[in-house]
Formats: sequence, C-alpha cells, structure tokens
Amino acid sequence: MKNKVEQIFRESIDVKEKTLKANLNNIVLASKEIVRALKKGKKIIFFGNGGSAADSQHAAAELVGRFQKERRALPAIALTTDTSILTALGNDYSFDIVFKRQIEALGQKGDVAFGISTSGNSQNVVEAIKQAKKMGLKTMSLSGRDGGALAKLTDISIIVPAEKTARIQESHSCIIHAICELVESQF
Repeated sequence: MKNKVEQIFRESIDVKEKTLKANLNNIVLASKEIVRALKKGKKIIFFGNGGSAADSQHAAAELVGRFQKERRALPAIALTTDTSILTALGNDYSFDIVFKRQIEALGQKGDVAFGISTSGNSQNVVEAIKQAKKMGLKTMSLSGRDGGALAKLTDISIIVPAEKTARIQESHSCIIHAICELVESQF
C-alpha cells in the first residue's frame, strides 16, 4: 500500500508540473480577466458535472466568502447548486441544457462563464459555453486530456495534460486555488 500511495503522489506531482509548464500564461490571463470583470461589476458563473460540479461550488464559495484574506464579497455563482432547476430542466427538456438555460436566464454581457469538464466533452457544459458566447460573456474552461470540444470553444482554455480523471481533478483544484489567490490579491 505504501508503494501505491507513493505512486499516486508522484503521478499527481508530475501532472501538476506538466500542467504548470503548459498553462502558466493562461492561468494568469484567466485571473486578469476575472479581475477585470469583477471590477466592472460583473459576475463569474461556474458549472460542471460530478467532481467538476464540486469544483464549481468550491470556486464560487472562495470568491463570495474569502480565500485567504478579508475583503469584500465577490459576485460568483455555481449553476450546480439548485436541484429544483437542475431536475426540472433535465426532466422537462434534456440534461444537455441544464446549464445553457441558466446562462440564458442569469448571464449578462461582460460576465465570465467558466466551464469545468475533465474530458472537455460534457455536452451540457459545451452547450452552456455556446450560449454564453452568443450573449457576449467571456468564456473560460478547465479540462483535461486533449481539452475536447470545450477547449476549442472558450476564449481562455486551461488543459491538464493527463488521462486519469483523479489526476486531472487534483490539478483543477490547484489551478482554482491559484486563480482565487491571484484574484483576491487585487481586492
């Protein structure tokens, strides 16, 4: 078991090092764009499925609450938290539009739509990004593997170059923390 734990940690470290090398500029760019939007009174809208839903909620909570220092609350929401909306849209329409419809209702030009998908191919995340682009929102994504369809659609794409979902999600968490720290330093 000790060998397995060491292997997991080494894989995670290796993926994070590759992610940093491949994405440093886009992590900084995403942070700057989020700051720009927030300083203009806009909001950040996060969404994703499963572990990426949890990451969305985590990111929104860090901005609305605080990350490491006391500062004013920053407007951020996770589209993954309202089970009534999610189940109504999934039942009445299709699970593919559960985030798209919320972007249509809540998004405003200049807001940031931030989609998270380890594969980059979650259809409901892709549809939401398409809707956000139509409405003039800045679009960003966190994905893994080759970035999938999501990476090709977003204005700023951060791709974790790994295949294993767990390693991708571990890097997503680190990226979210880096972005939150950079954003928070500007308020």
